[in-house]
Amino acid sequence: MLEYFGKPLKELKRRTLGYSFHPDDRTEVLRRWRASVETGRPYDFEARLRRADGVYCWFHTRGFPLRDSSGRIVLWYLLQADIDDRKRTEALLAAEKGLLEMVACGHSLPTLLDALCRLVEQSAIGCYCSVVLVDPSSTRLENGAAPSLPASFITSIVGRPINVESGPCAMAVHLNQQVIAADLKTETRWAEYAWSPMALTHGLQSCWSTPISSCKGKVMGAFAIYYDEPKEPTSRDQSLIEQFTHIASIAIERALNDAALKRSESFLAEAQRLNSTGSFSWRVEPDQNTWSEQLYRMFEFEQGTAVTRKLIASRIHPEDAQRVFEMFDQARAMGHDLELEHRLLMPDGSVKYLRMVAHESRDQQGRLEYIGAVQDVTQRRLSEDALCKSRSELAHVARVTSLGALTASIAHEINQPLTGVITNADACLWMLGTSPPDLVGACESAERIIRDGRRASDVISRLRALFAKKDATIEAVDLNEATREVLALLSSELHGNRVTVRTELAENLTQVAADRVQVQQVIVNLLLNASDAMVGIEDHAREAVIRTERDVNDQIRLSVEDAGVGFEPDSAERLFEAFYTTKSGGMGIGLSVSRSIIESYGGRLWATSNCGPGSTFAFSIPRASEDATGSPTWIPADTHADHVIESP
Repeated sequence: MLEYFGKPLKELKRRTLGYSFHPDDRTEVLRRWRASVETGRPYDFEARLRRADGVYCWFHTRGFPLRDSSGRIVLWYLLQADIDDRKRTEALLAAEKGLLEMVACGHSLPTLLDALCRLVEQSAIGCYCSVVLVDPSSTRLENGAAPSLPASFITSIVGRPINVESGPCAMAVHLNQQVIAADLKTETRWAEYAWSPMALTHGLQSCWSTPISSCKGKVMGAFAIYYDEPKEPTSRDQSLIEQFTHIASIAIERALNDAALKRSESFLAEAQRLNSTGSFSWRVEPDQNTWSEQLYRMFEFEQGTAVTRKLIASRIHPEDAQRVFEMFDQARAMGHDLELEHRLLMPDGSVKYLRMVAHESRDQQGRLEYIGAVQDVTQRRLSEDALCKSRSELAHVARVTSLGALTASIAHEINQPLTGVITNADACLWMLGTSPPDLVGACESAERIIRDGRRASDVISRLRALFAKKDATIEAVDLNEATREVLALLSSELHGNRVTVRTELAENLTQVAADRVQVQQVIVNLLLNASDAMVGIEDHAREAVIRTERDVNDQIRLSVEDAGVGFEPDSAERLFEAFYTTKSGGMGIGLSVSRSIIESYGGRLWATSNCGPGSTFAFSIPRASEDATGSPTWIPADTHADHVIESP
């Protein structure tokens, strides 16, 4: 005790009671001492005593009374144990716990680092603490916290490049190792950036800088302790540095991860808003739904509203409700992925089209859960409807524009049966006027009149069907029969252009699922193009070959081969662009519309150059198949036959 207080016993005896205790502890020390003296109970208390150098250290003091035979207290034995290390460790652990609680509560990184620096300065008396961070580019330092250092000093550090020359913190980060500068007056490193003179002008004479690394080893910044005197770190100092660096690592990594998560969530929310896509999770048991903000917005429910089957049903379009909930019930029972398009009927009467995709998974307990996305495809559906309507309008225009080219054929086709009707009618009247009337001959003439009338009616019916403006009707179509009807319609036009048509129609050809009139429109367009391509050809026969055959992938092909002028190979695809034409009087919509028609059935239309003169235009359409109800369907080329898609 004499050594600790640094005074002789005589001087210590002259001191008043409680003189050496810390002022903050003195009142409680005296109260407890008087209570022990009055009651004779042992004395037990923890308080700080001032050492000879003026530093207060924690002691645990125990006092025990010595009594005489009559029970009077003769004197007190006092035992004082130095518990300063323990108290500092306890305080440090409590402060560390407080910091970690701040991290867990999501306090901002500047607040956490400021509290950390202040704790270091309280634990290591006389020091100044700072934390610098690596900027997002990983090339320079930026300020984290430095509550007790001059602002001018911090300004001189921030923005320095991360290398071995620009200062101890930059060097520690660059090398990922501790840098000790015990005496800046003799320090020669970092001379290029004049770091030591700058620190000395701020009254700092030593610096210990330690890198702060993430759990994966990535350096995130540096932790620095400064003193206003030359100083080497002791083992206790290194222990504190290690402990505080670890806390700083936790705080920085958590803050960076939180910031990255918030940024990612923000990006996701913005992407969902821009893409009109919401996300959800559905725990099948106990039927718990979690929706993203965008999904609430799509259904026009208030954010955070409990999502129930009844709530969802209030928005599902009545015509789709049974189908939607049947699929959900199947998913609940069978646990398979979901893919569905359905409509919402909003309170204002508007309709939204949604597409949902969900993937099934199971948690650790094996409980079924779906994670999915829902996209608002209303604009796409409206655009598709508008495009379909425009395509229909354009197809009608394309058919009507062919009317001029077919005028002569129409007149010829109708004139022949009408002439026959008139001739046979005159013959019938003459035979009936003879005496006696030639009834047998009159009946034969009448039959020829009926035949020619039906022939004229068939021509008119085909023309009305071809040029009528009506919606497409998907049915089983015999390409051979459709081709023959087109050839009958175009016979005069082709004959007028001196074009001979040779047919190579496959026998027992499977029917295709398409609109008969639209397919015939495509055939008309290809035959007229072939005829036009051979106008002016004199050195060889103007022959067109129309051919039907089975194609790969359950498709049926029709091709029209001509002996005309052909086209340049590099312009094969441009031929199908809207308003692109090689004809002086053409509109450039025939082939574009034809391709749209064929592709709408899951087929394709293309052109190739012949080895000899001319070119070949061909299309293929999936064959028709009969479903359970007997209605025709088509099978796309890129699917297997057991995956049947209903025709549009």
